Amino acid sequence: MPFVFRLPPYGGGRGERPIIFMLDKARIPQHIAITMDGNGRWATEKGKPRAYGHQAGVDTVRRITSECTRLGVKFLTLYTFSTENWNRPADEVAALMGLVLSSLEDEIFMKNNVRFRVVGDLSRIPVEVRKKLAETEEHTAKNDAMTMVVALSYSSRWEITKAMADVAQEVKDGKLKVEDITEQTVNEHLATNFMPDPELLIRTGGEQRISNYLLWQIAYSELYFCDTYWPDFMEEDLHKAIEDYQSRQRRFGKTEAQVESNE
Repeated sequence: MPFVFRLPPYGGGRGERPIIFMLDKARIPQHIAITMDGNGRWATEKGKPRAYGHQAGVDTVRRITSECTRLGVKFLTLYTFSTENWNRPADEVAALMGLVLSSLEDEIFMKNNVRFRVVGDLSRIPVEVRKKLAETEEHTAKNDAMTMVVALSYSSRWEITKAMADVAQEVKDGKLKVEDITEQTVNEHLATNFMPDPELLIRTGGEQRISNYLLWQIAYSELYFCDTYWPDFMEEDLHKAIEDYQSRQRRFGKTEAQVESNE
C-alpha cells in the first residue's frame, strides 16, 4: 500500500505549504547511488571559493544519509572523488582530502546505525586519510541499518581493469579456467562485490552523463537527473527522485506484457 510523506516547508523559495509525496513503502529502492555534482558551481555563484561548496555538500550528505536510513534504503553509494578529480587544482584536491578526513568524525554513522565502506584506488590517498577511513570502517562494522559506500579515488575503468588483471592472474596461476569465466566471476572481482547493483542512480547539478561511475553495476539501473546543485538537494528532492523511480516499469529486457503477467 502506498503511504504519504508530508515534508515540512523549506526555505529558498520552496513554498510555505508542506510538500506531499505518495511513495510505495514496498518499492523503496534498496540501493541508491548518487553523483553529488554541483558543489563548486554552487559556491562560485555565491562568490565563494569552491571549497566552501564542498563543505556545504557534507551537510547534505548528513541529511540524505539520515533520510535514506529512515526510508529503509539498505545501501547508499556516494561518488565523492573520481580518479579524474586528481587533475583538479592542487589546493582544491588538498581541501577535499581534508574535508574527507574531518567529515569522518561525524557521529552520523553511530546515530543512524550506518555502516561505512569505501571503494577506490586508495594507494593515491594521503596516509592519514587512509588510516581514518580504515578506522571508520572498523568502528562501524557492526552497524546494520544501512551501508554508506563512499567511492573515493574511484572510476569504473580503474575498477574493471583491476578486476580483469586479477582474473587473468588467477588463470595464469591455474586457479581458474578461461571457460569458467562468467558474469558472476566479474562481479566477484569488482571492488563493489559486497553490495547489490543500484536500482536508482541520481545525479544532481544539471549534467546528464555517467562520468565513469559504476558502469558495470548500473546496466539496468533507473537514471534520474536533476538541476539542483548538491548543497541544495533536500529530503523533498530525494522523495521526488524515488517517486519518479516508482512510476517506471522495470522490464530487464522483457516486454511490458511479460512484466505485467508476472505481477
